[in-house]
Amino acid sequence: MVTNLQSEIDHILANNTTRSEKLQAICDYLEAEISYYDWVGFYFKNGDKEELKLAEFTGEPTEHTIIPFGKGICGQVAVSNKNFVVQDVSEQDNYISCGWKVKSEIVIPIFVNGENIGQIDIDSHTANPFTKDDEILLEYVCKKVAEIL
Repeated sequence: MVTNLQSEIDHILANNTTRSEKLQAICDYLEAEISYYDWVGFYFKNGDKEELKLAEFTGEPTEHTIIPFGKGICGQVAVSNKNFVVQDVSEQDNYISCGWKVKSEIVIPIFVNGENIGQIDIDSHTANPFTKDDEILLEYVCKKVAEIL
């Protein structure tokens, strides 16, 4: 399953023209293909500021278009440089709610030349959905996205 998804990610990156189109197509594809991916988006470091700025996404609009480093799951990944899998958001003290439906979240950093420049963020309306396969797939996505940035 992961291999098929990875092949499609390669296809998306090869066949869309602009960076924005590529990122949007990845969001749309992942949200459509994986039943428990209810919101898929990219956040990137906002210039020299210690904050993330929302880029392309698929799912319900969010008011969290700017996230300070250290705040919420995304902000924590910007500081820790590590994957963050939250199977139950109600158990997280430093969580920014994007909506009452969100039960779990996974955030994987994107590195360019060793620097954490952004991340992919997935919200799910299902508790405990994420497996090691999700991490493998999303790490692959981030590695491939880093190549086009």
